[in-house]
Amino acid sequence: MSLDHGLLLFQSPLLSFEAFLWAILLVGIVSLWLSPGGHAWARYRSKASVAIPGPFGSPVLGLLTVFTGATPHRALAKLAETVKAVKLMAFSVGFTRFIVSSDPETARDILNNSAFADRPVKESAYELLFHRAMGFAPYGEYWRNLRRISATHLFSPKRIADFEGFRRETGTKMVEEVKCLMEAKGEVFIRRLLHFGSLNNVMTTVFGKKYDFEKPGEGLELEELVSEGYELLGIFNWSDHFPLLRWLDLQGVRKRCRNLVSKVNVFVGKIIEEHRVNRVNGGFNDGDAKVGDFVDVLLDLEKHEKLSDSDMIAVLWEMIFRGTDTVAILLEWILARMVLHPEIQAKAQDEIDGVVGSSKLVSDSDIQNLPYVRAIVKETLRVHPPGPLLSWARLAIHEVHIGDNFIPAGTTAMVNMWAITHSEKVWAEPEKFKPERFMEEDVSIMGPDLRLAPFGSGRRVCPGKAMGLATVHLWLAQLLQAFKWVPCEDKDVDLLEHLKLSMEMKKPLVCKAMPRSA
Repeated sequence: MSLDHGLLLFQSPLLSFEAFLWAILLVGIVSLWLSPGGHAWARYRSKASVAIPGPFGSPVLGLLTVFTGATPHRALAKLAETVKAVKLMAFSVGFTRFIVSSDPETARDILNNSAFADRPVKESAYELLFHRAMGFAPYGEYWRNLRRISATHLFSPKRIADFEGFRRETGTKMVEEVKCLMEAKGEVFIRRLLHFGSLNNVMTTVFGKKYDFEKPGEGLELEELVSEGYELLGIFNWSDHFPLLRWLDLQGVRKRCRNLVSKVNVFVGKIIEEHRVNRVNGGFNDGDAKVGDFVDVLLDLEKHEKLSDSDMIAVLWEMIFRGTDTVAILLEWILARMVLHPEIQAKAQDEIDGVVGSSKLVSDSDIQNLPYVRAIVKETLRVHPPGPLLSWARLAIHEVHIGDNFIPAGTTAMVNMWAITHSEKVWAEPEKFKPERFMEEDVSIMGPDLRLAPFGSGRRVCPGKAMGLATVHLWLAQLLQAFKWVPCEDKDVDLLEHLKLSMEMKKPLVCKAMPRSA
């Protein structure tokens, strides 16, 4: 073919038009990719007078690799600093629009805004019934009823006080188990101790039953159900962000969830039926001295609140998940800090000895007189928040403005609590573990102060925060009263993090517990 003939072919109208279309498509793709916040934000830029700053991310994938890593909270904090978007940063993960704030004032605007009253429901959460429980139920009458039930009946100050005996008994058993472990192995695997202790405490509170997790039977079955649920809720599921992949179920999440939920329905349904039979046979009524568990509370309200068995199973199952891992993980971080900071541990033990003495065991009534012990818990929540991205995000239910920034309906909003608690603009010496800071300034951790709001804030604040704190305070005081916690000779304390459903220690804590007397 001659050169002239080739040039004539290239200059033909058909090829010129095709080249033009390809050029337009390429420009469009690049424009989408280079839109601040990524391609999921591109079509909304015309509605915004001020573009929210954010990284471009990878084409189509966005910041997917951030969320498949071990520490997305750290990666997002670094990105926000890099693109100068600490107050509010936009980004994309697949076809999902996100905003994240690393600023306490902007965080308050998000968490206390009625436009962000819902949570985005992941496929795993939906399949595991949590859209019928308080954490993920859409804002409305059903959610408000659940919220009122939890505040009035499940987590009221009276009920928290009534459950002290269960908490103290569980803590005492953990102290005895530590002694046995030290005699048998010379070290304590902290995560296992706290996980089973916390799980049994929650089971007693929710179901009114204790379980043996060492022998085949209901205890092991329950632990397997809970562990499978943790894993499924913590998995990054591609189907949540790439709609075309949902029907494929490439990771098998939907299949595993449906298999799990069928087992959960049988397990929890059996316990509910046992409670009904027990009530008919006179095993429990309001006049009894026995403290009614959560199943009893829901059965008392069953007709009045029009709760179905499916609703009750969802609510009870969520209580197990929300009540077990946070307490155990927080206490593991605290004990790691006690091993690393013996001077802080000794100061807390001196306080316990001075208030409680050597003739009696610590109880709930002593905690209010142990400000340094409470300060240790606060400082650990600041440095190692179990939910660094406030666990479950919020969803914009309609268009809204945060300051001058336009947020479309359907946008997922997150607060990077880890970034806030590690900011030099918010906290002095943020990287230093220093409980004394909370002796000098009384900072509320229950939601109103967004400098430290580990349980969230606004409508979706954690309803069980007071009960969780009561458990952590008491068990920490019991463990510090009984033992001096020291490192193993051949095992270092590693503070590397791994964010799953909650932020865990990547390397579980193994240490020694030396008996002490007050």
